[in-house]
Amino acid sequence: MAEAAAEPTSSRAWHEIVLQTLKKNDIRLVPYVPDRVLTTLIKNIHADPFFTTFPTAREEEAVGIVSGAWMGGMRGAVLMQTSGFATLPNALASLALPYQIPLIMFVSERGTLGEFNYGQSLVCRTMRPVLDSLAMEHHTMTRLDELEFTVDRSIKQAIATQAPVALILSPLLTGGKVFTA
Repeated sequence: MAEAAAEPTSSRAWHEIVLQTLKKNDIRLVPYVPDRVLTTLIKNIHADPFFTTFPTAREEEAVGIVSGAWMGGMRGAVLMQTSGFATLPNALASLALPYQIPLIMFVSERGTLGEFNYGQSLVCRTMRPVLDSLAMEHHTMTRLDELEFTVDRSIKQAIATQAPVALILSPLLTGGKVFTA
């Protein structure tokens, strides 16, 4: 029997690809901090009984929840936006990295490409240098045709090496937050 051809990536939206790749890698727990760019992904995860998902008050709370779940045998990912990343260096340096937790972080990128909020821009400019200083794997997703491969391989690497990874969702991929003049 001939194997069915894989569905072309270009026919699916970025959030559908992320959701399916999470399922493919048995990532069941998805705490998040609400974010406009991630709204459709969050709604779709809530609608799918495969996932356990809920909002958290702060990003480091979500990191703690996913870390505890990993220690209990469950895989998880955290959803947040760039500004929330600024709260995480201590949680990453004192929990996820030294205890080898394969924390999967999806970060919707603000602070670039027309951003009006200086605070968002400042955090955006410092996020990658902070990740580099922690020697933490990170990838910026800009292209739909590379999304599934990069997310899937990043999750597999994080689990195999027991090291966290940040997947930064660029406005070039997501369309970003729409600003009105």
